[in-house]
Amino acid sequence: MESPKRRVPSVAPMVAGSTRYEVVRGARSRGFAQNGGVIAAIDVASGQELWTLMLYETTYDAQEEKDVQDRFITEMSLSPDRQSLLVKSENKKTYLVKLVDRAVTVQP
Repeated sequence: MESPKRRVPSVAPMVAGSTRYEVVRGARSRGFAQNGGVIAAIDVASGQELWTLMLYETTYDAQEEKDVQDRFITEMSLSPDRQSLLVKSENKKTYLVKLVDRAVTVQP
């Protein structure tokens, strides 16, 4: 019998300058209110985490299990000017994250 849990999408990290940007897996275990929608910036040389950012909030129905309601990041890429991340999620939205100030906007 197959496990009822679904697979979390595997998303390749992106490197811009001396920083690697990656999806945080198991974000709830790190103190976030949800598992999906969180990214981290890591210093490439030291491996030290510089910051984390929740891109979107998941609203949970108390009548359902949380793990089946999580919405995960499915794709991440650098913008052509390498100043922003373009992040797509299972909720069918694309988010633009400006790397200079971590501002997040939903793309039309």
